[in-house]
Amino acid sequence: MQYFLQGHDYQIWSIVEEGDLLVTNEKAQWTNDDRKKISLNCKAKSILCCALSKKEFNRVSACKSAMEMWEKLRITYEGTDKVKEIRIDILLTQYERFQMQSGESKTHMFSRFTDITNRLAGLGKTYEIGDMVKKILRSLPSSWTPKVTAIEEANYLKRMSLEKLIGSLMAHEINMERPGESSSRKKHSNALKVEEDRSDESLAKDENSSGCEDEEAMLSNDCNAF
Repeated sequence: MQYFLQGHDYQIWSIVEEGDLLVTNEKAQWTNDDRKKISLNCKAKSILCCALSKKEFNRVSACKSAMEMWEKLRITYEGTDKVKEIRIDILLTQYERFQMQSGESKTHMFSRFTDITNRLAGLGKTYEIGDMVKKILRSLPSSWTPKVTAIEEANYLKRMSLEKLIGSLMAHEINMERPGESSSRKKHSNALKVEEDRSDESLAKDENSSGCEDEEAMLSNDCNAF
């Protein structure tokens, strides 16, 4: 609504935020400037009313000005200052504990993160872009440590945008999921397993051979003693 009102006429948003334009003359003595002010005051209320449902309109129908209507709607949905502080505390906790979930895509992770930061911004709590970039990097699982280190070494984080960071992470995620690389990793894993199996077989044969030699030596000693 704020963007809509500002785009329609920035003076209308000023009326909503600061109050009606003042007209001191009596109606019979209105000048063209006075009529323009009255028209803008009415237009501000009209735009707000047209944007509301019947239920919401009933909340503000008795209000005398657009500013009064806006303030009543703000308190209804944002609450008092005390409620606002509690909501900020809850969102700050979610921000500090934010972690990428198992099996979650980078797009969904970024969407969850943006939802938290946007809600905080709506309540007056904002973060620097550099701080949010660092927070996202810290939220990644340990398997992403090499990529995180590469990003930190290659970029000045305070100047890096969130969009550039997410793009880099998504590109790395796609590369990790390539069929060729997956097959190569699987073959490499199978080769290692075969080598381990061969090593285990060789070790077992050596142990069996050593056991037989020990048994023969013991039998020979018994015969000599007899």
